[in-house]
Amino acid sequence: MKSIVRRRYGSPDVLEFGQADMPEATEDRALVRVRASSVNAHDWHMLRGKPYIARIGGQGFLRPTGTTLGLDVAGVVEAVGPDVTDLKPGDHVFGSRSGAFAEFVSTKNVVPMPAGLSFEEAASLPVAGFTALQAVRDKAEVREGQRVLVNGAGGRVGSLVVQIAKARGAEVTGVTSTANLELVSSLGADRVVDYTRDDFTRGRDRYDVIFDAGGNRSLARLRRVLAPAGTLVMIAPGAGQWVGPLVRIAGAMLISRFSDQRLRPFLSSVSRDDLVVMCEMVEAGKLLPVIDRTFAYEQIPDAIRYVESGKSHGKVVITI
Repeated sequence: MKSIVRRRYGSPDVLEFGQADMPEATEDRALVRVRASSVNAHDWHMLRGKPYIARIGGQGFLRPTGTTLGLDVAGVVEAVGPDVTDLKPGDHVFGSRSGAFAEFVSTKNVVPMPAGLSFEEAASLPVAGFTALQAVRDKAEVREGQRVLVNGAGGRVGSLVVQIAKARGAEVTGVTSTANLELVSSLGADRVVDYTRDDFTRGRDRYDVIFDAGGNRSLARLRRVLAPAGTLVMIAPGAGQWVGPLVRIAGAMLISRFSDQRLRPFLSSVSRDDLVVMCEMVEAGKLLPVIDRTFAYEQIPDAIRYVESGKSHGKVVITI
């Protein structure tokens, strides 16, 4: 089968297209022919091997131990293992599996796609959806009537956070660029702030929950507009080539120990149950995939460059 690999750290130029062994549908896994995937920040971080501390955590210090990239999957079930009872060949599914930038994957983390979605739309949801759903529901426990601010509301995760917070009954303010004002408003935000014109951290409003999906404001500035007993969920990583988010996380933990404000670092996890929740929300009209651009499989290096540039709004999708 066709696949794309990285044999060393570097720019998208180090990626190689080639052939790989065909995976199998073993035990509790389904063999899926991938029809679409999408690019996540994780892909270019792992491609670059940055922040460098990630290499110590099993990625390989001088050369990557794993050669594949891609996490989001949407496609068609080709075969199922003997323990798979809820899927059958021919089913259209979406979910998550490492090595998704390939023609086939073998995975147990897929469920039937939401009705009415294309493969491209379904492929835009898994990783960004896990992050948004778990941040809103589990980390911040957003409830009806709360005032919520989303910094980076036009991005891959932020656009979903806006919708999920609204679905839970919150009053949502979205912070985004001029180009995304109309988009964020169409997703249900009650108020939209253009960060190129207004510094939301100097306003008088205070928010019960702030989701930082932009990563472009310091903790001190974000705390200015956080309610005295409010919650800040840190979705975006901190800057830095070496330790990246660790300094920011350490600062958040220290502040939380001596303040009623809760500053919570966040990393999502793969959950088959949450794929079902996303599916239900899409079919109920409460969650809309947001796609910026679609690239052909042969353009994966260009797609990663585009995401890494920070210019993408919504998800960047790969058709396979």
